[in-house]
Amino acid sequence: MGYSYTVGRYKNEASVTRASDPVEYARRRDTFLDAAQRLIQSKGYERMSIEDVLREVGVTKGAFYHYFDSKAALLDGVIARMNEAAVAPYADVAASDLPVLQKFEAFWGGIQAYKAEQRDQILGYLRSWLSEDNAVVRDHLRRSLPDRVEPVLCSMIRQGIDEGVFSVTSPEATAGVLVSLVQGMNDTATGLFLELDAGSVSIDDAEERISAYGVAFERILGAPPGSLRFGDPSALRTWQRWGATYREEHQ
Repeated sequence: MGYSYTVGRYKNEASVTRASDPVEYARRRDTFLDAAQRLIQSKGYERMSIEDVLREVGVTKGAFYHYFDSKAALLDGVIARMNEAAVAPYADVAASDLPVLQKFEAFWGGIQAYKAEQRDQILGYLRSWLSEDNAVVRDHLRRSLPDRVEPVLCSMIRQGIDEGVFSVTSPEATAGVLVSLVQGMNDTATGLFLELDAGSVSIDDAEERISAYGVAFERILGAPPGSLRFGDPSALRTWQRWGATYREEHQ
């Protein structure tokens, strides 16, 4: 995209406001979020500058400040969009008429399917994502995600109580604990993937550690043993194979 083209495209930037044309305003704002997300994945938030974003989009500072007043505000926008993408499919599952155990199966299956669809992108930026340059992004995401996920889980927990398959005293508090557990399992799975890649852990040990989260999840909910598939330990083998293939294709 050439600079002259994008400058022309944005020449009336100041006249486009959220009130006057919300669709066009959102579209233009999204171009900055798209660029920022690519840069965060490729070089890290700490090393990304507003000037990098301007070059990526092909506009001037005036256009940027029409939508964001700082780099931190841009990060807030990226995190909000990441949260929306992460939660939207599972909110639909929670609102469905499925029995609660099937909802949880669809919940975890949706997470795995989404990651599988995005595997090349995930494998490409994983180490950058885990670097110190993205520590602030990970922290923002970790602190903001519970506000979006806990209500979804809480509604499913209440349904499980009504159906007689869960036994908890506080659905709200339990949902908070489960979100922490999900985040912990995700961190553990990511670390195990890297350890498997380095040959510092066996696949059997890695799968055993992931399986422990499923047991903890059922006990917290008071669910019958084996009734919930919280994560799939065998997915580590699949990711290990995908990782090897990705390295071969990008050497």
